[in-house]
Amino acid sequence: MFYKIAQKFMFKMDAERAHELALCSLKSTAHSPLNGLYAQKVKSAPVTVMGITFPNPVGLAAGLDKNGECIDAFHAMGFGFVEVGTVTPRAQAGNPKPRLFRLEKAQAIINRMGFNNKGVDYLVSNLQAVKSNALVGVNIGKNKDTPVEKGKDDYLICMEKVYPFAAYITVNISSPNTPGLRSLQYGALLDELLLTLKEKQSELASHYGRYVPLALKIAPDLSMDEIKDISASVIKNQFDGIIATNTTLERESVKHLPFGEEAGGLSGLPLDRLSTSVVQALSDHIGGKIPIIAVGGITTATAALNKFDAGASLVQVYSGFIYKGPQLIKRIIDAYSIK
Repeated sequence: MFYKIAQKFMFKMDAERAHELALCSLKSTAHSPLNGLYAQKVKSAPVTVMGITFPNPVGLAAGLDKNGECIDAFHAMGFGFVEVGTVTPRAQAGNPKPRLFRLEKAQAIINRMGFNNKGVDYLVSNLQAVKSNALVGVNIGKNKDTPVEKGKDDYLICMEKVYPFAAYITVNISSPNTPGLRSLQYGALLDELLLTLKEKQSELASHYGRYVPLALKIAPDLSMDEIKDISASVIKNQFDGIIATNTTLERESVKHLPFGEEAGGLSGLPLDRLSTSVVQALSDHIGGKIPIIAVGGITTATAALNKFDAGASLVQVYSGFIYKGPQLIKRIIDAYSIK
């Protein structure tokens, strides 16, 4: 009930302003009695993926809490894990505003944020301040002004700084809002990046005496041949997981709606079918060798179950969470528990 009232108020505001206000509210109430407005108990549904035992298979996708300011609040809602970021080595403002748009009739969002964040050092300070036992994935990227051919250096900087505090690390090469970033999904550039990161992972695991899995996040706008090649590269380089998918550039289903032709990545309900098809294709090529984390268009428990049936071991929500609230987490876990 509280979420519905809050949502009605928030949806009257500019989307990014509402986002900032929501995060500010969660940050300020996470350790107060007011967290009872959104905290909820969910069923225990443990699942072991990438060597990590998650209390349940429903996570918060990257992008909502970029700077890791509200991890304890999201944990209180029942998320089995929280992925923060995308974070870059240096703070950056992102793209010009407006850059975040709700398409309410489609239960969708378009964003062209451009990896706006306060930098990896600020994120690390927030990771150190977490009071709950939340499992936190950290999504890393490159700064906009770093040339693509030097992008791996940015990933290495972020990886080294967050490694001691992350349950797993996600390598984001699939945002449509950083020029040239998606070119890292292909051929020699991809192989070089994955190999370099695996070498760094081995070095850090030895240094800290702790193995932190690496996952690769890919786009939905890939051909079947491209998915096959990425699958082969992930297996060859012994990555620990793959996250499918990021937002899409597709607009056919929403172009008739207000904001439907805004530039950026489309998420929410219109992405569901496309994302599931990528999960299924990955599953067919990977054959269980590497776990898949599914994200994209999950607005109901049924949509989540479809992702599991397509081959996912975990799911993440973002836009569906914005439209449906914390109850979506509970509904997915309940459905998963009896499937």
